[in-house]
Amino acid sequence: MMKIGIESGAYLDRYGFAEGLARMKTHGYEALDYQSFADTETELFRVSEAEFERTLRTQRAAIEDAGIEITQTHGPWRWPPRDFTEEDRAERFEKMAKSIRGTAILGCRNFVIHPIMPFGDDRDPEPERLWDMNLAFMSRLVEVGRSCDVVVNFENMPMIALSISRPEAILRFVKTVDSPFFKVCLDTGHCAVFGDSPAQAVRLIGKEYLATLHIHDNNGHSDLHWNPYTGVIDWDDFSAALREIGFEGAVSLETAAPGRIPQDIREPFEQGLFHMARRIAGR
Repeated sequence: MMKIGIESGAYLDRYGFAEGLARMKTHGYEALDYQSFADTETELFRVSEAEFERTLRTQRAAIEDAGIEITQTHGPWRWPPRDFTEEDRAERFEKMAKSIRGTAILGCRNFVIHPIMPFGDDRDPEPERLWDMNLAFMSRLVEVGRSCDVVVNFENMPMIALSISRPEAILRFVKTVDSPFFKVCLDTGHCAVFGDSPAQAVRLIGKEYLATLHIHDNNGHSDLHWNPYTGVIDWDDFSAALREIGFEGAVSLETAAPGRIPQDIREPFEQGLFHMARRIAGR
């Protein structure tokens, strides 16, 4: 049975760790997408290794005590991308490797990461070089994952200009690396930016390679992170596709109640978001 999950920013960042967990549990969530590794300009990446581990073990205990499972973490991501020089890539690799170790400390097996973008997010002048640089980088990262018993999940992207963005390219890349520690994270909103069907992407990727999901909607043009059923995606077909392949992971929302929602209607809004995810999971 698919679990129902959501990104940590929707509750833990908004309400604080303890209150956020309590609200998640009250609303019915069973799974968490831990996204505190995404921003490496935080205190978590400035403390000592001992404090880093102590912090994560404390958080893990609190999350487990709340009856919630960390089903995926999100790796380092910065905007705009800076991956062109060897020094940039070495810095990213170090932070990603640390985040993989952190994922293992949290008791989680799935670590989601974007492709590196050495030419930026809007240019791809040398597709073969982009591929080769990613292949060298991700092959090394997968070995870190193997050493920590953590699966690296390669995410499809919304960048129209990049040759490694769409699900078919991501799947081809994952198959090229050919490791049980390298799988696919399917982002539904990123599919929609290309006009691609997330349901067909699920069927293309299949159970063997599809490990994690990022669930959100948009207008078919921009990466807006709208709630499901508010944009262009056919969610009934997507739900059917997950059941067809026997997906057993978490239907994990990468969206939240907007900050402008008045406090008096925030609670029903958040409850409604959970029920959207529950419908997608067929529960």
